[in-house]
Amino acid sequence: MNVLVIEDNIDIGDAVSAHVVADAHRVDWCMNLKEATRRLVSKKYDLVLLDLRLPDGNGLSLLRDIRGGNDKVPVIIMTAQDQYSDRLAGMKGGANDFLVKPFNLDELSARMRQIKQ
Repeated sequence: MNVLVIEDNIDIGDAVSAHVVADAHRVDWCMNLKEATRRLVSKKYDLVLLDLRLPDGNGLSLLRDIRGGNDKVPVIIMTAQDQYSDRLAGMKGGANDFLVKPFNLDELSARMRQIKQ
């Protein structure tokens, strides 16, 4: 599976990317919305792991762009924003799942498997 990780925190991005690779998937990792948009246009992904607070904006805007273009790529939001309103906005925006940081990497793997079934 080709996975795009969009995460600006180096420690989290590195840990998530390494874990996803260890699960036998291919990973591209970017740290901002501009680079994420470029990658999504140039390559097909099977799953997007999306942080919401990025240096150049909110990941929800990227999610709206993805869904507005009728792209059905599954998206799991990974964020420290833990309010009910944040989860609701993500799910209404078209996310397939929502993980609040910090999360267990094995839980991420389980949710990825569930989405790709």
